[in-house]
Amino acid sequence: MTNNKPLAGVGVLVTRPKHQAANLCRLIEELGGSAIRFPVLQIDDIDDSSHLYHQIEKLDTFDIAIFISSNAVKKAVNIIQSKKKWPNSVKIAAVGKTSAKALKDLGLKAEIFPSKRFNSEALLSLEEMQDVLGKNVIIFRGEGGRELLAETLKRRGANVEYAECYKRSKPDADVSNLLKHWSRGEISVIITTSNEGLHNLYDMVGQLGRQWLIKSNMIVVSERGADLALQLGFKKRPRVSAQASDNAIVQTLLDWQTQQCA
Repeated sequence: MTNNKPLAGVGVLVTRPKHQAANLCRLIEELGGSAIRFPVLQIDDIDDSSHLYHQIEKLDTFDIAIFISSNAVKKAVNIIQSKKKWPNSVKIAAVGKTSAKALKDLGLKAEIFPSKRFNSEALLSLEEMQDVLGKNVIIFRGEGGRELLAETLKRRGANVEYAECYKRSKPDADVSNLLKHWSRGEISVIITTSNEGLHNLYDMVGQLGRQWLIKSNMIVVSERGADLALQLGFKKRPRVSAQASDNAIVQTLLDWQTQQCA
């Protein structure tokens, strides 16, 4: 019997954090693909949450609260809602659709978020983020990360503070099974959704794994990710998904597969 599913025979290395990979893997498998799970980022609570709690206590002094990711939403909003109602005077902004959905799931509405590209640049291009002179802005995010958002808002005259509510780390993983998949030719394409994750993958697979890694097909979610892959020595420029959502990534995967079969 012929398998007519579009991803039949396609092995997809999914590198999302363990708690965020299930839906993407399900979509791939429903289309006939084989989802190979290998998380390259781990999301943990921060070591000292005293500053986060302090920022939450004075939340009503801000004009805009920006959530960088769905992880920021889940980590911060649960704490906020255990202490107070969301202040009506504080507008909510989200960098992406996934973050906006996570807010909605917790009963909050993102009034400001991009409709196409989902990154700091897209958020900064919105009309609501232009006239911020004298406004107080709080950014809920993980430890570290890009400074573009805060730096640009400060140049526009905003007062910007951070509320760091989680940390990212490189998992301590056994790569032997992953190397077996590669040696058997079972990995057709890799999906990475952050530059930090790509760096981690490059480090985690070791010298032997890198021989396969740099020859691999890859899907990323930003032009920055594609540029980084080339800097790391990848032989082919990755395809860039229009969005970081699972559905958009799968559509990019289908487009890639269609081209392979052409």
